[in-house]
Amino acid sequence: MSNFSVKPVLTGEKTVLRPFTAADADVIWEIIQDPEVVRFTFEPSTELTLQRLRSLYGARATSPDRLDLAVTDPVTGELLGEVVLNAWDPTARSCNFRTLIGPRGRDRGIGTEATRLIVGYGFEQLGLHRIGLDVYGDNIRARRVYEKVGFVVEGVRREAQSRDGEWVDEVLMGILDREWAALSSTAR
Repeated sequence: MSNFSVKPVLTGEKTVLRPFTAADADVIWEIIQDPEVVRFTFEPSTELTLQRLRSLYGARATSPDRLDLAVTDPVTGELLGEVVLNAWDPTARSCNFRTLIGPRGRDRGIGTEATRLIVGYGFEQLGLHRIGLDVYGDNIRARRVYEKVGFVVEGVRREAQSRDGEWVDEVLMGILDREWAALSSTAR
């Protein structure tokens, strides 16, 4: 079991995942202003400013307990979003997954491929046993991506969050190393 100190470049047909730099914060700042990102992203634990984002993303390249990768267009290099393995529990060999894809990266299969690339890396290179996530129940696009990759619903926190005056469920999903290994290469 290795740790998360190595920050790889993972290449697919539709996207290249690469380590973040502090310079990426400006584009991430734009992406997190997008109404769909705002609607489907859990509230940050601290107030976000552009300066704070620069500091956070600059530090991600050396963080030994999480893997944050920029989702980029393989042709133009444009930053389209992020994929993250965090909340690492080395004893349980598990971690949390989260992602966000900005408007220029949507409806192109990029989110699905980026998720497959980082999940595969987590199981095949990091030796993880389990990867879990939480997603709003009404985030149909994200749920479809996670199910395509092999995540299964493990439970629902009913009406766990209030958003715009309405209660929203949180769906807990996960995938195990043996489930990932059992998927054929065509299913992935």
